Amino acid sequence: MSGPVFAAKLPPLFDLAQTLDCGQAFRWKQSEENPGIWYGAAYDRVLYLRAAEDGLELSCSPEDLASVWQDYFDLDEDYARIRQELSGLSPVLKEAAAFAPGIRILRQEPWEALCSFIMSQNNNISRIKGLVGNFCRMFGEPIAGTGIYSFPTPQAVASLSEEDLAPLRSGYRAPYILDAARKVAGGEIDLRRVMDEPPGFGREELRKIKGVGPKVAECALLYGFHKTECFPLDVWMKRAMARLLPGMAPEDFGPNAGLAQQYIFHYSRMHPELFE
Repeated sequence: MSGPVFAAKLPPLFDLAQTLDCGQAFRWKQSEENPGIWYGAAYDRVLYLRAAEDGLELSCSPEDLASVWQDYFDLDEDYARIRQELSGLSPVLKEAAAFAPGIRILRQEPWEALCSFIMSQNNNISRIKGLVGNFCRMFGEPIAGTGIYSFPTPQAVASLSEEDLAPLRSGYRAPYILDAARKVAGGEIDLRRVMDEPPGFGREELRKIKGVGPKVAECALLYGFHKTECFPLDVWMKRAMARLLPGMAPEDFGPNAGLAQQYIFHYSRMHPELFE
């Protein structure tokens, strides 16, 4: 590909860095040659994005924007309204939301989100991106003319062995990845039903997978199934909640707790001095 052609345009609905580099997805990168451009892949398609004076430009047709990316970037949701509602719950949350008002919750492909967050355990964002990228290059299919690979299907991964995964260097996560793929490919875990049922069902189902605990399940449900009431909690988020919002619990944030979590996570990540 000689260079992206930016054929579609959006008003400034979201911030590229805040949304694509906030720890909810791991296949988006900032161009080294042109830092104003971000690129990545989802649903077997490659997309380039850049900020323009009056909005965002995307390297896709208006038809692909309507059929794929409109939903992926959750463009039909009124984030200004949600941000205002969440801001009314706490002055600190209001400040965190104002610090990163351009964050949106991506509607990722469920299997990709589940598998990515299995790989994310005890890793930082940079290493997760490398691991996910290598996973796609080793076991995915090339997306024609792009040099980028699709995310491997559960069926493709289910046929692998731990020896096949050894070059990935995923460590103790390898059997978890295989167990997830085999349970999904074999129908023991029905991702469509997880999508249709309330979050409680999904929490129980996903935790049937080896190595999937509360945090991985919550991340998968939020970012892969768009269960926006989900609120992933790890050691970092527990510290952030105790420091910034003592006495508040995830359920206090209501149906958009997942967006509140992103505001708090990003704000805390950008203000490490709060925890010194």
